[in-house]
Amino acid sequence: MSDQPLLSVRNLEKHYPITEGLLSRQVGAARAVDGISFDIDRGETLGLVGESGCGKSTAASSIIHLEEPTGGEVVFNGGGREGRTRNGDGTHPNDVTKFDRAEMKAFRRDAQMVFQDPSSSFDPRMTVGSSVAEMLLVHGMTDRERRRSIVENLLERVGLSADDYDRYPHEFSGGQKQRIALARALVLNPELIIADEPVSALDVSIQAEILQLVNDLQEEFGLSMLFISHDMSVIQQVCDRVAVMYLGEIVEIGRTEEIFANPQHPYTEALLSAIPTPDPRTRRAGIDLTGTVPSPTNPPSGCRFHTRCHKVVQPEGVDIDQSNWRQLLNLRDRVTAGNVDVESIRENVTLESDATDGGASAAAMKDRLRTEFDLPDSLSDPELDGVLDDALDALAAGNVETAAETLSANVSTPCEETKPEYTEHGDGHRSSCIRHQEQHTSAQLAADDD
Repeated sequence: MSDQPLLSVRNLEKHYPITEGLLSRQVGAARAVDGISFDIDRGETLGLVGESGCGKSTAASSIIHLEEPTGGEVVFNGGGREGRTRNGDGTHPNDVTKFDRAEMKAFRRDAQMVFQDPSSSFDPRMTVGSSVAEMLLVHGMTDRERRRSIVENLLERVGLSADDYDRYPHEFSGGQKQRIALARALVLNPELIIADEPVSALDVSIQAEILQLVNDLQEEFGLSMLFISHDMSVIQQVCDRVAVMYLGEIVEIGRTEEIFANPQHPYTEALLSAIPTPDPRTRRAGIDLTGTVPSPTNPPSGCRFHTRCHKVVQPEGVDIDQSNWRQLLNLRDRVTAGNVDVESIRENVTLESDATDGGASAAAMKDRLRTEFDLPDSLSDPELDGVLDDALDALAAGNVETAAETLSANVSTPCEETKPEYTEHGDGHRSSCIRHQEQHTSAQLAADDD
């Protein structure tokens, strides 16, 4: 057997142009997928996990070429293609993004997709048996009886009845439809299946059955799988390795047991903290991600997670409580973005104050602003506390621009200045966070101790 991975994704990009004007001139791009790389070995399941909107589904559709990637390559070594080497110009003969029509049709036999919503995956005018058998017809099997025999056998393998062949999609429950979707994905005997949130639309009681079926089918057919989900508990059940995706980038990848036991990226820690525990007597300390959720049309500089990170690195010479540092950055970001409604805060303070006070005092305004951003009466760093006090004075006086300039000039983090490289943690486990770089080790330890 070849030692090449079945699928090798390198620097895959999918950018959607943003246009304006009568001539539809491009003025920017939404970077849904922005340079991801990973391998999937034969018989392996890789989980791609992250919040909604991080680019998981776009990555899936780009890999299987339902959408045209903007850049990068997708090398598929299945279907008898193993052993090939790169061409003289550096391109790879197995790069799906360069396949012609005939090669793409052959690739469709070897790689199949299971979609999130089983109800929208079938033509309501066709029986489920015909929907599954249609793929055999497209790929050249003209014997109707043989097609029916194969599909009936598959329906039984996924836990349904051969008699279900002649029934219509509306006659099945969501879980049954997803079983049929799995049968359709398997009918061509593929080597790779991409499952995009295959259980998220199902009841929890049905999810476990489908996940067990996925495991059984993978073992029986020797499948490789890219399993996409936003639920870490689901990923833990079915995946050999995990790739954690945030805002179009993979921030951590490694074996499932290692990721769950020893997460190295703060975003991974936050995802793991959201897993519910079945024991009501045990309380998991969840991580609350405050801050600004960035847009893929204008991703932040440096580490893309720094606008929400609970372990965002403090600059040299600064050592305050980590939660206070996060809230100070939140204040800076919202003030510079013009997202602090000072007049509304002033009106509320005025209404709550004694009528004889003559309106909201500067001190009352500053207290309310500290409360709004969960900041203490004073910071442990005198210099930084002075900066905060000056900014709050300016906000209380209605000088938002002055406050923004004060905070921008004096409050910054290395995380927004340095784009992190991958750090290897052993056995294929790597993450991209500057806390693991040598020059930030002390800052990392200080943040972790808080």
